[in-house]
Amino acid sequence: MRIADPAAYLQSLRRLRRRVFLLGERIDDPVDHPLVRPSENALAQTYERGGETEAEELLFASSHLTGKPISRFTHIHQSAEDLVRKVDMQRLLGRRTATCFQRCVGMDGLNALYSVTYECDQVHGTEYHRRLRDYLAWVQEENLVVDGAMTDVKGDRGKRPGEQEDPDMFVRVVDRDSRGIVIRGAKAHQTGAINSHEILVMPTTAMREDEKEYAVCCAVAADSPGVTFILGRQPSDTRKREGAPLDVGNPYFGSQEALIVFDDVFVPRERVFMCGEHDQSGRVVERFAAYHRQSYGGCKVGVGDVLIGAALLAARLQGVERAGHVRDKLTEMIHLNETLYSCGIACSARGAPTDSGCWMVDVLLANVCKQNVTRFPFEIARLAQDIAGGLLVTMPSELDFRNPEISPYLEKYLKGAGDGSALERAGVLRFIENMTVGCGAAAYLTESMHGAGSPQAQRIVIFRQAGLEEKAELARRIMGMTDRRKDP
Repeated sequence: MRIADPAAYLQSLRRLRRRVFLLGERIDDPVDHPLVRPSENALAQTYERGGETEAEELLFASSHLTGKPISRFTHIHQSAEDLVRKVDMQRLLGRRTATCFQRCVGMDGLNALYSVTYECDQVHGTEYHRRLRDYLAWVQEENLVVDGAMTDVKGDRGKRPGEQEDPDMFVRVVDRDSRGIVIRGAKAHQTGAINSHEILVMPTTAMREDEKEYAVCCAVAADSPGVTFILGRQPSDTRKREGAPLDVGNPYFGSQEALIVFDDVFVPRERVFMCGEHDQSGRVVERFAAYHRQSYGGCKVGVGDVLIGAALLAARLQGVERAGHVRDKLTEMIHLNETLYSCGIACSARGAPTDSGCWMVDVLLANVCKQNVTRFPFEIARLAQDIAGGLLVTMPSELDFRNPEISPYLEKYLKGAGDGSALERAGVLRFIENMTVGCGAAAYLTESMHGAGSPQAQRIVIFRQAGLEEKAELARRIMGMTDRRKDP
């Protein structure tokens, strides 16, 4: 693997020449920017072997293409065990960073396209699967970060792609020749895009025949001409450059989202994996969504583990660790978190092979997993805030603790129970603040709600996948009414 460790990863980002904007200014070297670096540190952990006994088997796999050891983030799932290990890997990394480590979308996109390109070739006589395998072998060998870019800006959400007043509201092909294609449009909410080497473009919905130009999948180098990254804001993000790391809560790790603009970007033919096969576009969306909804049963659980630990520390520092109501709240947090994990494992264990050999999760259970993720982290966060108390959002700054004129007051009046210092208590509360209302809430809460599709998107799939007619027939048979075929 060319990129073998976190230092090599960061150096690889420095070699990229990208067009990046943040807070209205162009950033020539985003790697060391204080608002960006925590997100790079989090992703760099995917290159860190770490000291956990299970890390080696979770972070690495054997390539089905070459037989070489590769990062699991570049692996094509070959069994239900692979799917389970993916979830466990994500939980491990969530526990390391307490945030989004940003590399799952590329893994999920590659796996979705692996099976769809195979099936597309069978139907249309294309050669997309061979191209994808060649591209994948290169990504595995170099150990690159691939950003899976599916979400279009959508414009008027009451209209389809082909009905928009501005046709660029969905990424589309605007030109093509024997050398490749030219794409135009934008992808929104792209977590980790600024920390990726490659952008894997996919359609955001199933396209109709008159929307062929939107049925496009391709790989774009992050520093391709015409690509612009406009980074998003996060709550309290400028605390990262105030010189008071305690006030950040989680100063070393974070996440980062971006709007990616494709302004007539040329994509070579060998990097095109779908171009006009509208009948295959819906499969890409469904499979990517299912894989990514499975992912939340691992990463958000790992983050939840850390928040539960922080809530326990807050209870200890406040002398209420043994209170019955606090123990009950911690128990509920554990119950909710492990329920999410159970869903992630269930949809993995019930996975099945596709014709391509790539294993697919159970789609219904993956959507049930993500539907729970849209709710349970919010309740876990509420309970953590309940235990932490109001000082969570009224704590003076670390800069106040450094001021000799007032720091004695803070040490005296904000001291924790037992030997807990006021500064230690402040650090724990700032950490919980970060995860529930600060920068970390972007990854733990809002991403839990809208990442991999909004709650309604999962409910639509759950209704479709539930086998309702079979359930109705079970009831009819038991009631002795098998001839009544129509429901009211």
